[in-house]
Parts: sequence; structure tokens; C-alpha cells
Amino acid sequence: MTHDATAFQRLDAACAASGSEAMLESLAASLANRSRWHAVFDVRLMQARLALGLPVTGDLGAVPADVRDRLDERSLAACREVGWPLLEDGQIAAAWMYLRAAADPAELAARLEKLVPPLLAADAADEEAARRLQEILGLALWEGADPALGIAIVLRTQGTCNAITAYEQAVTRLPAARQRPAARVLVAHLHRELLGAVAADLRGRGHADVPAEPDSIVALLDAAGGLTDDPSIHVDVSHLQSVLRIARVCDDPPTLERAWELAVYGCRLPAEVVYPGEPPFEQVAPASRHFFGALLGHEVDAALTFFRRAAATAEPEAGTLPTDVLVLLLWRLGRPAEALQAALDRPSDQGMPSTLQAAGLLPSLVELAAAAGAWETLRSACIARGDEITYAAALVAEDLAARP
Repeated sequence: MTHDATAFQRLDAACAASGSEAMLESLAASLANRSRWHAVFDVRLMQARLALGLPVTGDLGAVPADVRDRLDERSLAACREVGWPLLEDGQIAAAWMYLRAAADPAELAARLEKLVPPLLAADAADEEAARRLQEILGLALWEGADPALGIAIVLRTQGTCNAITAYEQAVTRLPAARQRPAARVLVAHLHRELLGAVAADLRGRGHADVPAEPDSIVALLDAAGGLTDDPSIHVDVSHLQSVLRIARVCDDPPTLERAWELAVYGCRLPAEVVYPGEPPFEQVAPASRHFFGALLGHEVDAALTFFRRAAATAEPEAGTLPTDVLVLLLWRLGRPAEALQAALDRPSDQGMPSTLQAAGLLPSLVELAAAAGAWETLRSACIARGDEITYAAALVAEDLAARP
């Protein structure tokens, strides 16, 4: 390889005329102009060491904590400086090496989202676009940078079944707040798919009053007399039931409305095509209709009666999910005192946590007591259970709440 000798001469001249700091800054600018981002990072680390009075190469050894903190700040800034251009250039894996610890998650998600549309629109034979899209998918979904974007990509490129599988494998391990955007994507997708299928079917049957752009599955069903005792199936039933399960993590009204409509549709399906779920959702669609409907203000008392009965009659092998669903529903309905009592009625020998507990969806006993003003109830329960940790936490929380 032939090198430009004048480049090295310029370094000599800059160092002699302006000092090593200026020489390094000039080198970093030159490297950036040539998009040599890995080299830019190396120079920025040298500059950081020099500015902090540290050796510019080699092992640092023992460094005072405050100096180490300042070095880390400069290192993260360098990661962002080189990571973003690498991302924009389509070098996704290389960019992630720098951005993993340095990027603001919201900014990373926004930048990734901008890169996706042209890649999805690229010709199927464009191997480079396919490679970049797969790298973004890996980053968004499997590295957790933007699970919602990852699920959207899988839906577009691999279909609903693979998207549900990807959600179960990659997204369910995340906290509830990280799951919700991805769950919303799946619910909206299946609702849109089912809405279109039902509308097309009704038009084919001669229903002239079907809107050109329908927005409600329930309205379509009502217009067609409910399609009860009708053998037609407009959606993969396993997809429907999986999405209803996934949707429980959501709490925004538009998604709850879509999930409720999916459940209403599911209630009309022939018994022989549905699959049993886990308690209290053994009958997935009817129980989901109760759950999402109550959160929307539909037949709340009937829903609570249903889930109270399910919690009271659940077999031990069902675990805590039947009670946890009741606690979650009462909490979301703004009934903390009832939710606290339901949580305290849960068997103390819980075994493995339910999916709701694992996702962090349930409020703690202390949160419930604080919202209900039921400190005495909680303390008494702690004494009866021998739970010193929760008792102490309740004392602290009550004391803090009482302070001016």
C-alpha cells in the first residue's frame, strides 16, 4: 500500500508549530473528512488521555476516581461522535459497538426507524439492503434497542406467525414498559388484518352498507347480525389468541379498544377451532372480552365477578396468575383497597412468578397500601405472614408520606 508522505509531514509541521494537542485535533478532522471513524475514535481517546495528564497509550494502571470518570465521559462522547456516522453509513454492527453504552435509547430508536423504509422498499435482489435490514432487526429486536421497530420489520418481511414467535422469544423478557410499544404494533396489525378480512367477506355477501374504510370490527359484526353460528373464520385462530395474551401488557385506550374488538370477534368462533388457555383465560376470547372490556368501562361488575370467581376456584397448579389478573384489573380500575386485599389473599407459597409478576406489571403491596391508605391492613398481614421486609418497607413509606 502506498501512503501519502505529505500527510505525515503535515503532522510533523502541526506538532512543531502548534503543539501535540492541535496536531491531534487536526488529525481527527482529517480522518473524519475521510470517514475513517474507527481511527477518529482512537485519536479522541489519545486526546482525552492527554487532556487529563495520562499516558496517551498503554495501560493506565491506577487512576483516581474523578479522573476515571472524566475519561469515561470523553470516551462516551467519542463513541457517539463515530457511532452515529457509522449508523448513517449503514455499518450497523460497527455502529452498535460504539453506541451500545453511549447512545440515548430514544435517539437511537428514532435514527434506526428512519433507516428502515428505504430498505423495506428495496428490490428483493438487493443483497446489501437485505444485509442492512437484518442488522437493524438484530439491533432493534434481539439487542433490545427498539423492540417495536423489530416486530414491525418481522411483520413486513416474515409475517404474523414469525412476529409472534419473535415477541415471545425476545420481547417478553423485557420490563412491561419496554414490551408495550411492541405489543401495540402486533395488536394494531392483527386488528387491521381482521378488519379488512371481515369487511371483504361482508361485501362479498352483498352487504352494501360496509364502509369503504371501516374502523370497527364490532360495528361490522353488528351490521351482519353478529355472524353467530356462522362457520366463517377470517383470521388464524392461534394468532388471535396469542395476540390477546400479549395485549394484556398494554394500557393505552386505543390498543385496549382494538384488543377488546379482537376478543369480541373471538367469541363468535366455533368451539372446535379455539384452543384452551391458562387460567383464568381457559376460554381465551370470553375472558379477554371481560378483561379488556372492563378496562374500557364495559360491564365492569360482570368482569370483576368473573375474575373473582376464577381466583377463588383456581387449582394450586394454576399458580398465582388467576389472582394476579384480578389484582391488576382492580389496580387499573382505580380500586387499590380491593386490589390490596386480593393480593393479600394470594397464597404465600407462590412458586414461580406469573408472567404478570415477571413483567413488573403488578404494583407492590406497599404501593397498594399507599394508594388505599391501608397501612394498618398491610402491617397486620405482614405480622401474620412473618414478613419483616414488607413490614419495614411499609413503615418507611408511611413515614415518608407523613412528612411535610
